[in-house]
Amino acid sequence: MKKHFGNLDQAVKSLEFQFAKEETETPCGLKARAATTSMYKNNDYRNIISKHHTSPIEAIFCSDTNQSMYCQLLAGLIQPDEVVMVGSQFATALLRAIKFLEDYWKELCSNIRSGQISDWITDSGCKNAASSIMKPNPQLADSIHKICSCESSEGIIKKLWPNAKFIRAITTGVMSQYVETLEFYSGGLPLVSNTYVCSEAFCRINLEPLSGPSYVSYTFLPTTAYFDCLPVNNNSLSLSQEVQFNYASQHEPVEKKSNNENIEPIDLVHVKLGQYYELLVTSYAGLYR
Repeated sequence: MKKHFGNLDQAVKSLEFQFAKEETETPCGLKARAATTSMYKNNDYRNIISKHHTSPIEAIFCSDTNQSMYCQLLAGLIQPDEVVMVGSQFATALLRAIKFLEDYWKELCSNIRSGQISDWITDSGCKNAASSIMKPNPQLADSIHKICSCESSEGIIKKLWPNAKFIRAITTGVMSQYVETLEFYSGGLPLVSNTYVCSEAFCRINLEPLSGPSYVSYTFLPTTAYFDCLPVNNNSLSLSQEVQFNYASQHEPVEKKSNNENIEPIDLVHVKLGQYYELLVTSYAGLYR
């Protein structure tokens, strides 16, 4: 990323829509939570958020998604010149944020103009965090009003955050169906899909982040977990699983699944070019699927 966009850790911020999920408890009493929530709870990552993200950590942990989204949008809108990246974990979350903006932009402008947050924001963490960074800014409110009142929202991300260099979100696999919509809102910003992640581990990274979504490929990180590859019968189709094996070359989803339970998985070193595989992941804790 530094190769293409410079050192993004120096006095710049990201507007990344992030939402922590509540913990659940398994029948045996163990705590279960999303991998991203574990990351948000990490003290080192919380320090990164406070320094390099516009979203207050209190908003990320707010259980009311509407209040969380509102406060994260508000915090991003009042820091337009500092934002160099806009994104979310998945393309869908970013599109939800844009739809939320289309519905609430008048109210957001009113808050920015007055320096006061709306009364319906009742979560104490969200309210206190937003209030601490707000002050009346009629000029900014007028600028946002002018952009959002246009007949079309085309290019709205680049218009609202003029110093943004790229959009970061997973746009491969099933997320590829949202690429065209994201490009409409992006204003020409490149879409960067830089990681391939599962619950057990960060599996792969994109070494060519400026590759278009149709041509993204990922390089394995073989030390993050143990990976097996289950060969898939190229002629076998199933409606139970949609995997876009061929998106780069055919631009259409292909549904493939091996129904042969006798096929043995192979190690990474034995995979063959042109063959389809299902990825099997075993974590360091011994959990596998």
